Amino acid sequence: MRPSLALTTALLAAFAVVRMPAAAPPPAFTDVTAAAGVTFVHTNGAFGKKYLPETIGSGVVVFDIDADGWNDALFVNSAHWPGRGGARTTAALYKNNRGSLSDVTKGSGLDVELYGIGGAAGDFDNDGQVDVYVTALSGNRLFRNLGGGKFADVTKAAGVASGGFSTSALWFDYDTDGRLDLFVAHYVDWSIENDLFCTIDGKNKSYCTPESYKGQSPTLFHNRGNGRFEDVTKAAGLVDPASKGLGVAMLDYDGDGRMDLFVANDTEPNRLFRNRGNGTFVDVAIGAGVALSEAGVARAGMGVDAVDYDGSGRPSLVIGNFSNEMMALYHNEGTGIFIDEAPRSAIGRTSLLTLTFGCFFFDYDLDGRPDIFAANGHVADDIERLQSRVTYAQRPQLFRNVGKKGFDAVEPRAAGLQQPLVARGAAYADYDNDGDLDMFVTTNRGPARLFRNNSEPASHVLRVQTIGTSSNRDGIGARVELQLAGGSKPWQVVKTGSSYASQSELALTFGLGAVTSVNSIRVTWPNGKSEVTGAIKADQTVTLKEGAGVLRTVPIQRGTR
Repeated sequence: MRPSLALTTALLAAFAVVRMPAAAPPPAFTDVTAAAGVTFVHTNGAFGKKYLPETIGSGVVVFDIDADGWNDALFVNSAHWPGRGGARTTAALYKNNRGSLSDVTKGSGLDVELYGIGGAAGDFDNDGQVDVYVTALSGNRLFRNLGGGKFADVTKAAGVASGGFSTSALWFDYDTDGRLDLFVAHYVDWSIENDLFCTIDGKNKSYCTPESYKGQSPTLFHNRGNGRFEDVTKAAGLVDPASKGLGVAMLDYDGDGRMDLFVANDTEPNRLFRNRGNGTFVDVAIGAGVALSEAGVARAGMGVDAVDYDGSGRPSLVIGNFSNEMMALYHNEGTGIFIDEAPRSAIGRTSLLTLTFGCFFFDYDLDGRPDIFAANGHVADDIERLQSRVTYAQRPQLFRNVGKKGFDAVEPRAAGLQQPLVARGAAYADYDNDGDLDMFVTTNRGPARLFRNNSEPASHVLRVQTIGTSSNRDGIGARVELQLAGGSKPWQVVKTGSSYASQSELALTFGLGAVTSVNSIRVTWPNGKSEVTGAIKADQTVTLKEGAGVLRTVPIQRGTR
């Protein structure tokens, strides 16, 4: 992460005009943090030494801890530095009580103190309970879900401690053996002992940029199926000591049925690791056009997400970058090449001065077109002394998909979303089970936020959950495609990871607009086998089980609060 002063006043002026949508009503979100019972406040331990990890905050992991059909949330926390004292800090686990949230951290097994950064949830042992992996500075943790909101630390037995400076992680089955494997991104080689003195004014210490430190390779753990994992990073061709990874995403960018990996790097070229199908990966980012900016410069990438946002049948990428760099919106051309559409869109113009950490695609208005959310906040608390137009706290941004690869910047009707935040992690989930997608946002050294989606319930929706049998229990990596009247085939992949140090819900939400039913749902499971259902009515949550078809349907009461 580093500031850039290269942009001119003329360039800023050229990007000043942002087209607003005329027809669509403004999105409506309500800050329900206090009303829902969320009181979590992030601790970064800052006490004046300007240690690098203090700047990057932590994420939030959304998953159903007790399989009751309601999304729960784990807010990852950091800690006070050794010898500094202060109250004991832990992550915060919130159970969803059908719309309200209660802190159930104490006694859950997740109440351990560590300098946490992010996390990812997945059922690694296929027992029907979703487990969680927490990344941290100097030692990650794997917590096995015992049921009833209780977890056991199985890090040592599983062999997944993965030391170093870990950031984002994801679960995926890269070799389609029916077991979830684990990919962990690492940032830089930093410790208190090797902390450097960096300064802007030649006198006072400032936060160093990542260019001051060596990078750290990501790690790939292969699930052996006996509760243990093996480090296969070298065998898989993923050793990358120059990497300074902050965001990770899984996607099948070339449509060969195998899950590839994207790593958003900070001041180093991004990586796009193509899955060769033989247990190895190869970096194709340079040739694909996603490693560098259009000017051929490595940007400071943070969060990332992948989805088919234009109905092309191919996943594209959105990446959060540093201020004065713009977000990136890489459109998948289907030829192995991506083109960054952001500089010619409202996304580039309005994200020019923001520093985006968490970002994701989600269909907030359920019109069938994935929109984009960006959680913004700078890393330097004194940035305004150097750049008068860039602020430390920054407003989140929402970009509405208007079709034909176009996005408009929209103003949400929500006081919380209009307030500048020092935001970091972000995740979406239908926390109140009313069919539309709400948002969790974390802030650095500040309170978490929960924004409820209050958009008018005029559009219909279909939510899909997957249960694997020969595939992994969560169905992670499954491609779910709807067949609509007229031939439209919207699709999504069940995924973990994405955004920044966070994870959104596993269920897939398909906005249908005025459509009241779908002709069929096709699921292509991670092992390549496809299954097709019959017609399904809208405004339901449909659970599909591998080999059994529709296991159950639960009506969604649109507009309930």
